[in-house]
Amino acid sequence: MDDSISSTSLKVSLFSLRHTFESAQPLTFHADYDQFSNTITYPSGRNVINMGHYGSEKDGEVRIVSRDISSAASDVSRRFRLGDDMKAVYKGIGTDQFMKDAITRYSGMRLTLNDPWETTLVFIISQFNNVKRIRLITKNIIARFGPEIMDGSGKSIMRGFPGSADLIGASEKDFRKCGAGFRAKYLKDLADYCTNNIDLNRLNPKNYDKLKETLMSINGVGEKVADCIILMGYGNLAAFPIDVWVKRTIEKAYFNGKRKRMKEIMDFVSQKWDRRYLGYAQQYIFWGGRQASRNEVK
Repeated sequence: MDDSISSTSLKVSLFSLRHTFESAQPLTFHADYDQFSNTITYPSGRNVINMGHYGSEKDGEVRIVSRDISSAASDVSRRFRLGDDMKAVYKGIGTDQFMKDAITRYSGMRLTLNDPWETTLVFIISQFNNVKRIRLITKNIIARFGPEIMDGSGKSIMRGFPGSADLIGASEKDFRKCGAGFRAKYLKDLADYCTNNIDLNRLNPKNYDKLKETLMSINGVGEKVADCIILMGYGNLAAFPIDVWVKRTIEKAYFNGKRKRMKEIMDFVSQKWDRRYLGYAQQYIFWGGRQASRNEVK
């Protein structure tokens, strides 16, 4: 191990690295998770972070290894929302049997808070796609365009997540070669727009309506993708992304399978759960519904 590598540990309760990684959030699509050691490795800027979770989901610790340990510890704490009061979250959303069952099955699953650009890119890729292909496309883009991250001796150890400036010279054909398909045009437009017209990091995460309006000015970003970005790129828990899985799960769990219009679902959601925790309610509904549908197929 390089002499500059160091480590630290953070106590954490009600946390599951596995459930968090597997639940189709931005890190799912580009980080590398080892289920046997329960560790995850991912780039953050010019830093490579390795993090492991040890102990139980109720009471454990995360161990962080990196060259810049102070920055890495801050990144892990922020990205995995380790400061969230999960007891309060569970009390706020665990108001019915479906949600209580989802909380029990996926106890410790956190929402993640990621770089807004990173979040925007992966959720544009996610449209009409599955986790396996989203991950493949994202990893291909990183491998082709991501900046090299060096160790202490100047050796390349990983490629970082490319910024918009790293992709500005890429063509639609380049993105298609990465497997993006029809999304190639959106990715090309995204790189151009975010390099020349908008700084995603300067948008106000607390002004939900204005933030959503601004994000939807980006070609390829509709309501659902905008809400995903607001939730996982800006950390605004008032966002409640509704895709086919969420809609179907809510109809089945709360309306006896009767189809509902989107407005009816949003009215139901806004009345049922505390606005402070809507994002968490959505994630447990989404992942609980996805996993339940897979079990039904089996």
